[in-house]
Amino acid sequence: MPIDFYYVPGSAPCRNVLLTAKAVGVELNLKYTDLMKGEHLTPEFIKINPQHTVPTLDDNGFAIWESRAIMTYLQEQYGKDDSLYPKDPKRRAVVDQRLYFDMGTLYASFAEYYYPVIFGNGSYDPAKLVKINDAFKFLDTFIGNNDYSTGNTLTLADLALVSTVSTFEQMKFDLSPYKNVSRWLAKVKATAPGYEEANGKPLLAFQELVDRLTKDKK
Repeated sequence: MPIDFYYVPGSAPCRNVLLTAKAVGVELNLKYTDLMKGEHLTPEFIKINPQHTVPTLDDNGFAIWESRAIMTYLQEQYGKDDSLYPKDPKRRAVVDQRLYFDMGTLYASFAEYYYPVIFGNGSYDPAKLVKINDAFKFLDTFIGNNDYSTGNTLTLADLALVSTVSTFEQMKFDLSPYKNVSRWLAKVKATAPGYEEANGKPLLAFQELVDRLTKDKK
């Protein structure tokens, strides 16, 4: 049976899952969900996910949402080894910390700064830009001299973080002060399986959305 994946092209959380599927080696049955048309509010979709959010995964009747939960599920269910999500408790804890950091600090700072402008009539708040730079300072420290965010092996943490960081890059955020982040970003782009298909091209869909929503505000 196919693994149905309800998603929105360009969404960073959706790209997390697409990158993970490539890395794990599973094929997803992509089901574009048009939020503008309310396709996530249909009775059929709410039966799958009462919270009616995307991304949502339906693996032959088992439904799970929240992108990082989907990522770990795909790895645990279909991964050929534990390199992406180590079974060693201490190594896994570091991966989990980076995943939570991405969700609660780095990606959250993106949403707080950019979304009021993209999706509303807000303006950029300098105080929220400070939060972004603080988050990147932390990430730069986490990476240090390592190849990846938790050491020298690609993990799920890198796949989540690269979705977020590449979105900042797409928005022309200046990454140059963060040398470790810049080096890491180039490394992940070059080594994450299927990066261009799972994250590079979908970023263009995100840019198209931004352009469409902001063109009348300029």
